[in-house]
Amino acid sequence: MKEKLLGKNLQELKDICKVLSLPQFAGGQIAQWLYKKRVNTFEKMTNISLSSRQRLSENYDIGFVQPAEVVVSKDGTKKYLFPCHLGTFIEAVTIPDEERVTLCVSSQAGCRMGCKFCMTGRQGFKGNIDVAEILSQFFAIPEADRLTNAVFMGMGEPLDNLENVERAIDVLTSDWGCSWSPKRITVSTIGINVQKYLDETKTHLAISMHNPYADERQDMMPAEKQNPIDKTMEIIRQYDFTGQRRVSFEYIMFKGLNDNKRHADAIISKLRGLECRVNLIRFHDIGDTKFQSSPMAVIEQFKERLCNAGIIATIRASRGEDIFAACGMLSGLKNKKQ
Repeated sequence: MKEKLLGKNLQELKDICKVLSLPQFAGGQIAQWLYKKRVNTFEKMTNISLSSRQRLSENYDIGFVQPAEVVVSKDGTKKYLFPCHLGTFIEAVTIPDEERVTLCVSSQAGCRMGCKFCMTGRQGFKGNIDVAEILSQFFAIPEADRLTNAVFMGMGEPLDNLENVERAIDVLTSDWGCSWSPKRITVSTIGINVQKYLDETKTHLAISMHNPYADERQDMMPAEKQNPIDKTMEIIRQYDFTGQRRVSFEYIMFKGLNDNKRHADAIISKLRGLECRVNLIRFHDIGDTKFQSSPMAVIEQFKERLCNAGIIATIRASRGEDIFAACGMLSGLKNKKQ
């Protein structure tokens, strides 16, 4: 199988040109074609000589992956299914909102964190997708030129595939790449590799909290045992979030499990003095589970208690419920059919 060019940084592209006896400046030209013009064939790289393009095509693939299927919600949300090298499917979702178009990106096929309320986790772990498969979610969709933001909150635990996620971020934010501001990107995690991620990137961080109590969180999220929320909080407090970079906490509201005054007060205590935001999320039913969404009135009361304590809290609008809204549902259905 040929190595993919998509995801290579500028120096790596120059090194490839050197090995293939191409002019070194061709590395910059290839980067332009890949990341600025986003071509998917060598034939379209017209300012590179024919013989050079032939050498490239003999040794490398571009690496673009096209979506195999798309479903469209009545609210404009689109869910794309992409095949990956693991023989399974991953999802990417575009969410339009007035002038904004946010892309929700997958980083793994399945997930090994085992969160009991997550459809992706219930599929088991198939493996890490490569950087070309991550970037294809950005480049191979009709909305590619209109994307304003990206959140690594799709299938998988992004920081469990840290190397490829960071390589994708490098392409997206570098001058030789897509020239995005790091402020346009948020990466979500249950709390693994947080310190390494914060040291090596400038993008925003979202922590999947879902319960402030360690024992209750572990019952919902088994990875709490190896990645305690309290340890994650210790790491986060070592960094400055008062400037360009933000930290937020994702909190799915589960009826009778994490939605009462006791939980709200524990969150207030845990986050006191930290510049942050809490995103309250209504649970999307995935069937065959004990988890149910808290009533909207309860979510509103929970938000009010946080806000009254000085914590910025918002309720995330539910989108795409008519198209297998919960992450992993559509890919799970497709994989079963396969």
